[in-house]
Amino acid sequence: MPTKLSVNINKIATLRNARGGDVPNLIKAALAIQNFGADGITVHPRPDQRHIRYSDVKQLKKNILPNKEFNIEGYPSKKFIALVLSTKPTQVTLVPDKPNQLTSNAGWNTIKHESFLRDIILDFKNKGIRTSIFMECDLKKIEYAKRIGTDRIELYTESYARGFLKNKKKAIAPFCSAANLCHEIALEINAGHDLNLDNLEFFSTQLKKLKEVSIGHALISDSLYIGLKNAVLMYKSRLT
Repeated sequence: MPTKLSVNINKIATLRNARGGDVPNLIKAALAIQNFGADGITVHPRPDQRHIRYSDVKQLKKNILPNKEFNIEGYPSKKFIALVLSTKPTQVTLVPDKPNQLTSNAGWNTIKHESFLRDIILDFKNKGIRTSIFMECDLKKIEYAKRIGTDRIELYTESYARGFLKNKKKAIAPFCSAANLCHEIALEINAGHDLNLDNLEFFSTQLKKLKEVSIGHALISDSLYIGLKNAVLMYKSRLT
């Protein structure tokens, strides 16, 4: 199966919030993105609700089309856990963000936080919610991710994106090693952060059995130049 594209719509909410009111309309955008061919919608509600609001999450869940997926990202605070358990998305992606963090910029230390993550993941899985945790290409920590019971990991791809223009084979190597280990231990793989139209196809072709990429900033930015439908279709065309 081709790798799925989940579009993070945080930036659409940022634009809406900058002016107040309801333009652009988040639900209309989410429906359009799904109808244009995206496989799912991702949101990352933060404690300050500077883009996606908790109230948005509830409304978006009602507007996920059949055979599409809904992915909620965030740090597993009590409030976040309650939101996810009540919303019951297709997938929850746990990130180790601080409350005031601008964007996710590190993966979980699954060795240090083993018991913390195991208990939370079990709660989600008992509700039928697929779990994923944000990870770097540290093989030992990936092994611990398997031990704590997550269904997937999301590989943090900023280092790949930074190194792509200099030496793409060198940049992809740690991710291939991580993917090979995941295959060996039956751990599924997602990926995201700074993937774009230039570097996505190579990443997708090199990581076999990549389940999903979550892309927001680059795709929404590209849509300013080429339109939202064209952006979704072009990103989909880069996936194998």
